[in-house]
Formats: sequence, C-alpha cells, structure tokens
Amino acid sequence: MIVPLGLWPVVAVAGSILGGIGYGVFAPLIATFQAAGQNAIDKCYHCFADGCLSTIKGSCTVVVDFTDFCFHSYFSYMDELSEKMPPDEKPMDVKLMKLPGCLLVGLIGMLVDVPLITVVTLWKSPYMLFRGWKRLFEDLIGREGPFLETVCVPFAGLAILLWPLAVVGAVVGAIIASFFLGLYGGVIVHQEDSLHMGFSYIISVVSLFDEYVNDLLYVREGSCLPRLRYRRNMDRNPEIEKVDNNCCNELESKGQASSTQLISENSRTLKWPIQQYRPMQVWDWLFKSYEVDGWILLRDGLITIKDIEECIVKGNCKKLCIRLQAWSILQCLLTSVKADASGIVIGDNAELTRSNMPRDKVFEWFAGPLFVMKEQLKKLELDESEEACLRKLVMECKNETPKDWNDFGYPSEDSVRRAQLQAIIRRLQGIVASMSRIPTFRRRFRNLVKLLYIEAIQADASVHHIGGILKARLSGQRSSGKGSKKDGYENDDAKGNKANENLDVV
Repeated sequence: MIVPLGLWPVVAVAGSILGGIGYGVFAPLIATFQAAGQNAIDKCYHCFADGCLSTIKGSCTVVVDFTDFCFHSYFSYMDELSEKMPPDEKPMDVKLMKLPGCLLVGLIGMLVDVPLITVVTLWKSPYMLFRGWKRLFEDLIGREGPFLETVCVPFAGLAILLWPLAVVGAVVGAIIASFFLGLYGGVIVHQEDSLHMGFSYIISVVSLFDEYVNDLLYVREGSCLPRLRYRRNMDRNPEIEKVDNNCCNELESKGQASSTQLISENSRTLKWPIQQYRPMQVWDWLFKSYEVDGWILLRDGLITIKDIEECIVKGNCKKLCIRLQAWSILQCLLTSVKADASGIVIGDNAELTRSNMPRDKVFEWFAGPLFVMKEQLKKLELDESEEACLRKLVMECKNETPKDWNDFGYPSEDSVRRAQLQAIIRRLQGIVASMSRIPTFRRRFRNLVKLLYIEAIQADASVHHIGGILKARLSGQRSSGKGSKKDGYENDDAKGNKANENLDVV
C-alpha cells in the first residue's frame, strides 16, 4: 500500500489543477454558446457576461461539496461500519488469506495496465486531435453548431485553438485513471475468490479501455486486443435477458400481431431517453417537497424549533435529515398508491417512472427500491387511520423491533402486517441515510434547514405578537373588574390561558 498512498497526494493535486483549468476555460465557453442560443435581447452582452460570476460560484460550490464529502460523508460511513451489528445481519467475512493475493494482483495490475493504457492513450490521441479539428472546421465552413450565431464565431475559433489543451487533459486523465483500473484487479480477486480471474482482468481491462476509446472517437468497433473472462457470470447481460423475455411474452400474447406493429412499438421505446428527467430536476422536486413537508411537520408539532436549532448549532440533524426525508418520501409513495400511478408522484404533477427516470447508476440505486416499496404498500391496502399513524411512527418511533409500536396505538393487531411495514420503514430510512451522504445533498439540506428556521421564527414571532395584543386587552379588562386584586389576577390568568388555548387551536 506504500505506492498508492504515496501517489495519492500527487494525483489529487494534479487532478485538482487540471480540473480547475478545464472548468475555468470550458465553463464560460459553454455559457457563451448557451447565451447565443437563447432568445436574449442583448446577445453580445450575455456572451461576455454569462459564465463569469457563475463559474466562480460553481468553483466555490465544488470546494464546499468536496469538503462535505471528506468531513461528513466519509465519517458517516465509518460510523455506520463501527456501530454494533444487528442480530439479524452477518458481518462481511474478509479472510486474511485473500489479502496477499489481492495486494499482489493489484500491484501487478498497476505495473502492467498503467504502461499499456498509457500507450493506447498516446496512440489514440492524434485521432482525437485531428477528428476534433475536422468536426470544428466542418461546422465553421457549414456555419453549424457553435458557428451558427455570428457573435459566437470568435469564441468557436478560440475553441479550435484550445482543442489541443482538451486532448492533453484527456490523455492525463486516462493515465491517472489507469492506476485505479489496475488496482481494481485486487477487488476482482476478492469478489471472485480466484487469482486466475484477477490476472484475466489485468489483460481484459486494456481491451475494454481500447473499445471504449474507439466508441468515443467513432472509429471501428471493438478492439484487437485480447479479452479474457474475469467474471463467472459474464455470459448474458441481465438487461438484455429482460428485454428478450418481454419480447417473447409479447409475441405469445399477440400471436396475430404483425411484425410491423412490433417494430413500431419498439421504435417508440427508443424515444424514451428523449423524455427522461435529469438527476438535478428530480433533486429539485424532492427538496421542494422537503420544504413543504417540513412546514407541515412544524405546524403539526412533529418538528420543533429546538430540533432545528440542534441541527444548526450542534450538528445533530438525525431527526431532520433522516426522518423528514423518510416522511416526505413515504408521503409520495402513499400519494402514488392512492392515485394508482404507474410510477412515483414527486410533486408539481411530475411522475417518475422507470422509463423516464435518469439513467444514472447512483440514482438507480436509490430510486429502484422505491418502486418496489410502492408496490408493497399497494398490496397492503392501508386505510386512513393506518396511514395517519404510520406518518407519526416515522417521525417519533425508532422502528427497530415490532414491540416499538405497542405504545403508539397502531390500529392493526396483525403482527405480520406490522413487521412488513416496519421493514419498509427501516429500508426507507436506510435509503435516505445513504442519500444524505451525497456531497450536494448536505449543502442543499443546510439551506433548507436555515429556511425552515427563518419561517419557524417568523411564525413564532407572529404568535407572540397576537398573544401580546390579547394580554394587553385582558389587562385593560382587569382595571375595570370587580372583586379583590388577587381574585382578579387569578380570573385574568384563567382568561389568558383560555385565550392562549384558543390561539393555539387557531
């Protein structure tokens, strides 16, 4: 481990410098093209102004997100690993006998794959340089792409001059990535429990990298380099099998359907990626629902100002971060079940389905189980009382054992039904706990907590203001009342408490 630990600071510094240069150059350039394509009144001004301040803010945002990942997400993972293992789970068995083989294959993979991938990268770099120049010059002659608007021609010419810098950045990035691709051979050895699979991966990863570069540069498909089998289950792709099974079922159910109808239906499925949502759109909808649901929970007393202050001052955000998310997503699932939607209704009349959800691997890890939970809730057929009690249990109950629900008055006495619902809630809380470790999530959630705090203070101030007016009126009535002074104060206090009770109801 000495070599990767020693190279890590060098790689981090070099990657930060190259990433900063690339972002600082190309982000304003892309913003210029976007400004020229918009229906702005003064395009010349926007071509120079857009991308300046936004690039600086974006750079600061990247630094904040990276800091959150280093000081929040990492330690959150470590705390979860160090917690006591539940009795129904088994720890991962890492055998010491596997570690020498993993380290050996990782070291050999780094020594073999780094030079070979570097050679492939340097061999393909002239193709990338001349093909990029060819495409830019074709757009320049045909007045297409970035050369469509006259005001963008100087900046597009700058892109032609800076294209070699992009090629150099791609080459350096590929060389840096080759270290990690080589070290991943140790992971293959541990997963497959075979040194043979690890050495096969070392040979195959160069072929996979070459094929990926060929696809990126639009040259011939495949690779002339050898590719060995480094996984035991590499015969069939599960996605392809799923498509094949769907096609077979469709042919069986529609025996009289013509081939042209099937082709037209399959062609419509090719249009799905065009209608897919972007991950940022979904995150925006989720945080908007978090804000609305947070205000509802404040109104109902399930979240207090003290909880928000603990989150801001002490950093104890478990109730807000985990339970508020779980409550909001549970509300989306219950709404989707009531509406009999094919997907998940996430607000603004937006429905997230398997066809329009972002094709992002990380996003699929979070969204995929939610579709399963929605179907499970649909089969349970909860009534209104169970839904109301379930929302309360998400915010106030630990949901660790079936006995935790005994003191909350859950209407159903079916122990199996309770266990199923508790399993759904625990899994939902685990999903939102993983979502909270995404770097961008922590930054946006801090802003959400501050917004809720301001709204809670304003609402509390308005209540105290109305209460002060009522007390002033009651004190005016005291001066004109009859009886002893002590009795008058006691009666006035009773009236004031009654007024405050009515105010709380309002």
